[in-house]
Amino acid sequence: MQGKLTTGELARRVGVNVETIRYYERAGLMPPAQRTTSGRRAYDVGDLNTLAFIRKARDLGFHLEDVRALLALRGPDNECTDVKAIAQRHLEQVRVEMRRVIEVERILSEAVAHCPGGPTKGCTVLKVLESSQQE
Repeated sequence: MQGKLTTGELARRVGVNVETIRYYERAGLMPPAQRTTSGRRAYDVGDLNTLAFIRKARDLGFHLEDVRALLALRGPDNECTDVKAIAQRHLEQVRVEMRRVIEVERILSEAVAHCPGGPTKGCTVLKVLESSQQE
């Protein structure tokens, strides 16, 4: 197993759980691991780079389908415009989510600021949660 990494070593180097590696293999994002004569998984530097790529993409919030597409586009004969289109679509989704989170923060901030404390009869947080209308 000269120059090969165990599943645990690969997980440690990239900062993921061992089960995460197995999940990505089942999902087809990671290629099937090579096996030692004893049947243990063995990874090389290419696998390390692929897993690091997947982790970074997932940390940035890309969905598995987009990660799969981005992995396929890594070769030098592909078009950066295809990568850009995936990233642009994801960026738009991130911006929509940011607007939603900002609105949630505004509503909760107002409710908490106006919460009088004491009996729950006048609790503004509960009133917001019980409200059937969007604010």
